[in-house]
Amino acid sequence: FWSFPVNQDMINQQAWRPLRPRTDARSVIEQMDEKMFETPLAKIPGKSDLPLMDGAEHVQVAALCTRRKGSKTQVLLIRSLDTGRWILPKGWPMAGRTLAGAALQEAWEEAGVKGTVTEEPVGDYPYDKIAGNGQAKPCRVSVFRVTVDKLADTFPEAAKRKRKWMAPARA
Repeated sequence: FWSFPVNQDMINQQAWRPLRPRTDARSVIEQMDEKMFETPLAKIPGKSDLPLMDGAEHVQVAALCTRRKGSKTQVLLIRSLDTGRWILPKGWPMAGRTLAGAALQEAWEEAGVKGTVTEEPVGDYPYDKIAGNGQAKPCRVSVFRVTVDKLADTFPEAAKRKRKWMAPARA
């Protein structure tokens, strides 16, 4: 069992160690050591194209974009392209970026967010991403908080996305 896709470059770099099989994320995290984080997952080539061992999950990142409006905190959500649901901006790790950096980039591309991101995730969740061929890819999404300084009117996916500020309880 691996907590992320494994390829020959990772084996050569020895930036990981095998994890004992467990059933929950917390027990996997408890087995990790600092050596595993010396090579960011964002540098794994091919993102979601790598083969997975049974029980493994693809890694994705999401941005929990927040702002203060008076004394209240608000969360920014965007419309998904396929179902039209309100979601967090999310995507795949990116070469040359940390996972937090990839989450901030997704927030820019999908929602026009300019802000600062926390380097540690605030949480994570599992979901099945449905590929173009209809197959489900098991994913684990690490969520990074982004404090929004500004929203741009023009951004890469502006023509495809709607965005909306909501109270955390509603989001």
